Amino acid sequence: MTRRSYPKGLAKREEILATALKVIAERGFGGATLRELAEASNLSITGLVHHFGTKEQLLTEVLRRRDEVDADAYEMDRLPETAAAMIERLATLVDRNAAVPGLVTLYSNLSADAAAPEHPSHEYFRERYEQSQDLGRDSLSHLQELGELPAGVDPGDLAQLMIAAVDGLQLLWQYDQSIDMTRGLRALGALLALANEGGRSADE
Repeated sequence: MTRRSYPKGLAKREEILATALKVIAERGFGGATLRELAEASNLSITGLVHHFGTKEQLLTEVLRRRDEVDADAYEMDRLPETAAAMIERLATLVDRNAAVPGLVTLYSNLSADAAAPEHPSHEYFRERYEQSQDLGRDSLSHLQELGELPAGVDPGDLAQLMIAAVDGLQLLWQYDQSIDMTRGLRALGALLALANEGGRSADE
């Protein structure tokens, strides 16, 4: 009995996550009440909570699923061959996020709340930032070896700044959606290129 119901339970979780992603994308973060998410999933609120525990845990899993989709679509773990290619990959991802403002709001709001260690989403965001920083450090170290970045810049420090730039732009964009986030990231790429050119000139 248990073995038969377990795959069914997993399938229902997948269905709920897909529905929640769609609801938040279409109606915005404000349309993601437990009641509306439950109705969209053809469940009672009790039935919805049964699969995820709390609203925060459900929303955390929604963001985790979005991360998985983005990682597959943009091959985020593939090392870039140029600094411009790395910036363009990030710019494309941010541009895609702008098409679903509800998910951007969800990410910004939940990440701020989850700074408290006791928050249900704290561990997810802690791991996410660690993974993002590790991936950024590896990519930037690779670019440094290729001569795409100044040798004197610490890749770990630069990875932190790039994470802050992406998250910060998304927060500013929620206040003013006329902000072009992709242009902002490309400006960061131009600064990196300028710094690298300056470093090469100093070595000559």
